[in-house]
Amino acid sequence: MLPLSCAFIMDPTNKPKGPSPHYSLYQREVFKDGGSKGLLPNFSVHPEQLSESVKAKLNDRGYFYVNSNAGLGWTDRANREAFYRWRIIPRMLMDTNTRDMTTELFGHHIPAPIIFAPIGINKLYHTQGELVPAKIAGELGLPYCLSTAASQSIEDVAKANEQGASKKNESNKVYSFNGHKEGNATSPRFFQLYMGHDDDVTISLLERAWKSGFDTCMLTVDTWQLGWRPTDIDIANYTFYYPGTVGNEIGESDPVFMRKYGKELQNDSGKWIDSSVWHGKAHTWNKIPWLIKEWKRISNGRPFLLKGIQSVEDARKALEVGCAGIVVSNHAGRQVDGAIGSLEILPDIVDAVGDKMKIIFDSGIRTGADIFKAIALGAHAVQVGRLYIWGCPMKAKLAVDM
Repeated sequence: MLPLSCAFIMDPTNKPKGPSPHYSLYQREVFKDGGSKGLLPNFSVHPEQLSESVKAKLNDRGYFYVNSNAGLGWTDRANREAFYRWRIIPRMLMDTNTRDMTTELFGHHIPAPIIFAPIGINKLYHTQGELVPAKIAGELGLPYCLSTAASQSIEDVAKANEQGASKKNESNKVYSFNGHKEGNATSPRFFQLYMGHDDDVTISLLERAWKSGFDTCMLTVDTWQLGWRPTDIDIANYTFYYPGTVGNEIGESDPVFMRKYGKELQNDSGKWIDSSVWHGKAHTWNKIPWLIKEWKRISNGRPFLLKGIQSVEDARKALEVGCAGIVVSNHAGRQVDGAIGSLEILPDIVDAVGDKMKIIFDSGIRTGADIFKAIALGAHAVQVGRLYIWGCPMKAKLAVDM
């Protein structure tokens, strides 16, 4: 797991060989600082301990928003158990001095096959919300995927990401892009869409995303309504209905939404989220060709993905309707209880469509070993979400100057 800080400041006496930074040298930096300066990390890099320490820093609403699971949590458990069932067989006396983790993803040449997953309402974890992980993704040269349920505007998140990318280092200097992006973007940016039923608002969001340098569209298809999450229900954990609401920022900054629904939003703080994000009215496959066509018109043909695929049949259908890739994901076990672990279905999906489209894996990743397993099973890249969110409250000193 990469810490939410400058993990890429490498020991100058042990420069990495090959195109990829040696992120594991962070361990040596910690040991040196501990031995010579008496400095210790201010948070644990053990995922379970990090989660527990975050719980102590947040109120229940903040903690459970990202940590609650559907039902009894069986799908979340299945995600982790699927990783336990696969074992790595280490090989010895191999030359690992020259490492290459670089990955090609939709024209982006990135230093490692890792994407910052879309997670909403980051202001629950840091006062500057999405600006913090967006900036750090830029510093690392890794793709940042912005959620429609974000607590910062599309435009401000793009600026933060660009600010991070401007700080050249061993990691983001690896990044390059073969293609055209709007917004003078120098770092990979994806936009995750929750699609409401007002097409004018949808098109406005896509246009704003493209103009801000978000050049890949990822439609989430498993969360048109929130799953049954007992820990959230028990404490009425729906932040959009509380005073001082956060999570409306993308709607409040959208000219089309505000022109059509601004007055309603004044009287109903849930208007944005209930009409344009988790609206409770499912779309079908019939809507997808229209959305792909509109995105490609806006973006000059850039890739469109579906997030939330958990079956071979749906993977094949996504390919059939024109998707450039899919995200094999069960929303980290937060939508359907008792469902298959995401890693369980990955090999079958890879066998069916992996040579025809990009396969991104999501749900259950906690360590570098987990990433290794997902890539070994055929994923082209992975998305990591809870880990970076857990890092946000632990680094309160991080700030983004806009």
